[in-house]
Amino acid sequence: MARAAGGASGRVALRELSRLRLEFGRGPAQRKRVLLSQLERASLVTSADLLGLHEALCFMRAYPDDRAALAQAERMLARFERRADLRRHRAKLGDSGIAGTAIRYRFFAETMGWLADRWPGHLRIDWDEIDESPLLERLLPLLGIDAETPGFDEYDYGLRGWIDRMKGAGETDAAFLIQRLRARVPDSFLHEALADFLDLPFVLEPGSGTPSRTLALGPRKRVAFQRAPLASGRPSLAAEAQRAPLAVRPVSSREGRKLIDLALAAMITRSRDLDVFAYGDPRDVRMVEWGDGLSFACIGARPERRLLLESVYGFLTLKNGVPVGYVLTGALYGSAEIAYNVFETFRGAEAAAIYARVLAMTRHLFGADTFTIPSYQLGGAGNDEGLRSGAWWFYRKLGWAPRDRGARRMIAAEEGRMRRRASHRSSLATLAKLAEHPLFFSTGRARTDVMGVIPLARAGLAVTRAISKRYGADRERAQRDCEVAAMNLLGVSRLAGWTRSERHAFARWAPLVALLPGLEGWDQDERAALLDVVRAKGGRRESDFVQRFDGHSKLRQSLRVLVERTRE
Repeated sequence: MARAAGGASGRVALRELSRLRLEFGRGPAQRKRVLLSQLERASLVTSADLLGLHEALCFMRAYPDDRAALAQAERMLARFERRADLRRHRAKLGDSGIAGTAIRYRFFAETMGWLADRWPGHLRIDWDEIDESPLLERLLPLLGIDAETPGFDEYDYGLRGWIDRMKGAGETDAAFLIQRLRARVPDSFLHEALADFLDLPFVLEPGSGTPSRTLALGPRKRVAFQRAPLASGRPSLAAEAQRAPLAVRPVSSREGRKLIDLALAAMITRSRDLDVFAYGDPRDVRMVEWGDGLSFACIGARPERRLLLESVYGFLTLKNGVPVGYVLTGALYGSAEIAYNVFETFRGAEAAAIYARVLAMTRHLFGADTFTIPSYQLGGAGNDEGLRSGAWWFYRKLGWAPRDRGARRMIAAEEGRMRRRASHRSSLATLAKLAEHPLFFSTGRARTDVMGVIPLARAGLAVTRAISKRYGADRERAQRDCEVAAMNLLGVSRLAGWTRSERHAFARWAPLVALLPGLEGWDQDERAALLDVVRAKGGRRESDFVQRFDGHSKLRQSLRVLVERTRE
């Protein structure tokens, strides 16, 4: 019987495997398999080494050298939580996303509900992180029924003590709390506001099927093996943006639900949350295929959770079915705001090449020819991770530029220093100043009617000013009157054949329709087209709204006039 490798030899093998991470071909592939065999038997001494092995295996699953290396990596991942050294270091590897370890996080309301529905026996409140203030104890009457109030008033068991007494046999404190909050606050928006205000910490204990990065795998029809070096150069975004995906495939609601679950798990196991994944609509999910193992799960939001104007989609980036990152886009006016993230394990591989596909995909799905990156994504607004990662220069070297004149002068000065001294690096202070301004990239002519320039938020401000002046606190009457006014302006008496979501979209848009400058002068076809735009906001696929909005030139212009004449 082969003897298990010792800790020292295991560490040596792990270091060599890490050095070979981005090397491909017959020789490196053979050597990786030998090293994996050693590491499969090794007893690693530190939690850092275990995490390093886990990340190497995840990387090899996404970028497998050949069929044998893939099978070996997948076998080791499937058995990872049963390793004896993992059991020793389980506590230290908490929040790593490794199968068999716990996750501690202050989940968003919808996410904690998703976890409680699927793994009610594994989710609990992290009492060690809670300050049991009087504010929290005031929850008690909300959690119980009227007949329990004499006990609440008399006995001071504390919030934890009362929940322990109130929950059922076999029911965790978290499952009880989440179920009671849902029952007492059925309005999903109020429930979300309360849950976010409470900001309770939770622990997801490991169990069968609980989210992990170890076992996360999406659909893959055929594995693309990596036999040559990864593309390391900077792609031409202008050229790459003209490419079309191999396929954009709508999926069934059942498959859509699985892809949303995969996206949620990818975020949870990295201590993140994303609204569009949490409120994803299984009916508005598509797979965007690029070949070479690269695909994106395109996920839209439920109609009631969509923004009033821009359409927001989340994309889970998959390499041979392995989640390697995510993208968030907001699209309108033939433009798109893009937030791009590569999970840490997969950074340094082909981030720029995948990013080129992101722009091409966004152009293809939304008809965008202008793209913007918000300040936060660059390291602004307190995003220290983005600042320290050097995100700003990653995008600048791909051709992105700010429109602010002061920022452009700063760039010219920094690039001049780099030409004079190749070793020059921008200080964090300089990067923080540069990150205050969004970056732009255009494949067509430069326009000012684009995301990041048009102050779309002022549309809401215009509505607030208009209804506050006339209605004050009686917002319900304002809503009713606006709906009547919008119907009259659009020349319709009823919304025959519209779904509940489409009617809800009309109610949301009615105050804005009533304020659009010049609408009275539109012809019948233009008003009917506006009605189609509004209906699409509540339709199955929100990208249809973008296409209809962008195709309505008078609506585009009227909304722009409204927001630009509204002062903050």
